[in-house]
Amino acid sequence: MDFETVMQELEALGKERLKKMYIGNGAHEPVFGVATGAMKPLAKKIKIDQPLAEQLYATGNYDAMYFAGIIADPKAMREEDFDRWMDGAYFYMLSDYVVAVTLAEADIAQAVADKWIASGEELRMSAGWSCYCWLLGNRKDTEFSASKLTGMLDQVEKTIHDAPDRAKSAMNNFINTVAISYVPLHEKAVETAKAVGLVEIKRDKKKSSILNASENIQKEIDRGKLGFKRKYVRC
Repeated sequence: MDFETVMQELEALGKERLKKMYIGNGAHEPVFGVATGAMKPLAKKIKIDQPLAEQLYATGNYDAMYFAGIIADPKAMREEDFDRWMDGAYFYMLSDYVVAVTLAEADIAQAVADKWIASGEELRMSAGWSCYCWLLGNRKDTEFSASKLTGMLDQVEKTIHDAPDRAKSAMNNFINTVAISYVPLHEKAVETAKAVGLVEIKRDKKKSSILNASENIQKEIDRGKLGFKRKYVRC
């Protein structure tokens, strides 16, 4: 399926209600407003097509960029490719749910995520921490260094309250994910959540949201989710 056809298909799937919601979350034109579930039949036809994914991502169209992540070949992407995608990720739904998700299926995921976390740039930091969340929720515990994750939890405890807002959210989610999906450090993550306490996320023209990792962890435990691993990262 060629680029023009895919763009026409995506535009036809757009809904005004979803477009308004995406824009409300930070997307800007061009955007069609396509539900992620509505993309699945199109993705099944195309499967993996990295050249097409690159064309779609380069449009700046939110829906096309999201769909690019679904059909991308992460193992064919190099560090500079992920950096370029991050350069185009202008708000968190792209950085955390497209770029970070795609990176999580690459062999270089941890190395790139580490670099982004250390960058000091809000969306790169957010994507780096989010990538670890996707990784921890999918890969075997043996693929991670417990000492490295312990250090990352300590870093979160010391720096989360002074971090940029999107990074705060991703760091808070990292605590949750370690506690539930990386059982060897469950107790450490629970202790970190208690030490961090409530995390305030300021939002433009809206009331601040308050994140409570301890409460979220307990809810997941009550639901029997301790040790949870998802079968796939991408939809």
